[in-house]
Amino acid sequence: MSKIIAVNSGSSSLKFQLFDMPAEKVLTSGNIERIGLEMGIFGINVNGEKISKEVPVPNHQAAVDLLLNALVDYHIVEDLSEIQGAGHRIVQGGPYFSHSVKVDEDVVNKVRELIELAPLHNAAHLTCYEAFKNALPNIEHVFVFDTAFHQTMEPDSYLYPVPYEWYENYKVRKYGAHGTSHKYVAQETAKMLGKDVKDVNVITCHLGSGASITAVKGGKCINTSMGLSPLGGIMMGTRCGDIDPTVVYFMEKKLNCTPEEMETYLNKKSGMVGVSGVSSDARDVENGLKEGNERCKLTFDLYANRVINILGGYVMQLGHVDAITFTAGLGEHATLVREMICKRLEEPLGLKVDYELNSKCHSQKELSTPDSKVRVFVIPTNEELAIVRDTVEILGL
Repeated sequence: MSKIIAVNSGSSSLKFQLFDMPAEKVLTSGNIERIGLEMGIFGINVNGEKISKEVPVPNHQAAVDLLLNALVDYHIVEDLSEIQGAGHRIVQGGPYFSHSVKVDEDVVNKVRELIELAPLHNAAHLTCYEAFKNALPNIEHVFVFDTAFHQTMEPDSYLYPVPYEWYENYKVRKYGAHGTSHKYVAQETAKMLGKDVKDVNVITCHLGSGASITAVKGGKCINTSMGLSPLGGIMMGTRCGDIDPTVVYFMEKKLNCTPEEMETYLNKKSGMVGVSGVSSDARDVENGLKEGNERCKLTFDLYANRVINILGGYVMQLGHVDAITFTAGLGEHATLVREMICKRLEEPLGLKVDYELNSKCHSQKELSTPDSKVRVFVIPTNEELAIVRDTVEILGL
């Protein structure tokens, strides 16, 4: 038996799960928020009870020390030597990593080089890795990349029609995101179909505050909606997704704003919050829709339309689709969003869904009826489990 910790760090946060492997039993989970601010928030699950407290967390090293001390204090482990490996989520692996890897100096240097492609994420990942390395000097670490699953795309899917030198000199191309989630959900979908993942074509819809859609053929990604950064693809909670590039410099002139200010508009003031004027949270937008707010209705209509435009293209690229699977926050819980998407796919794909079942479904389930030409599933994602599976395999634990 091996105790492996899955680490998901952000610029001011740290989420974690400790697993007992190979049983895949979650021993504890939790998160640390507001790292670097005057007062942080530490939450940890102990024997089914969530314990939360405010505590100073000046940096990621302090966050890691807080977490590891809590594991011993709450007797989740009796000694830190019981932890035999750590798997870290890394957002951007660029063109270098097509799979998870054991961490060494070369890997760290490449992740550091890619900070400019994911400045908030990659820098925080490395800071957190160094903190764990300092606190647990005797264990090995694995980096699990959000972009790795998408490295199987062909150039006609990942290149942009811009000067080719931009790709050669500056690595400008589509990298995608949520790859760990898409891979996991595609594999779970194949199990629901009773087939090997190599024998199915699946479109996975990771719909959350950040969202992406991926076409998976025979277990490999052939296209995905996010681009060079998480701003590309479908509209999201606060991100615009794909738009005419002319909008950017047209509105910079109209608003007399800087590129940095425009980036804030596109990343934080667009998407659901920008269109609805109400919220980036789909639950708030749905409440507004039910109250007769026309902009909230427009938000959901626009969202569903953007999703099916991507889906339709992927159907053509795949040739045929065995299943469409919804996952992540909206995908698992926003029943109205799922309904609006599925109804738009009924005629073109021969989709048939039990909408009464859909309206009640917030967990793993098939939504399609027996006579549907394409099966539809809801499957909760589990990126942390995917991370520790890779960690155990690579470290031979």
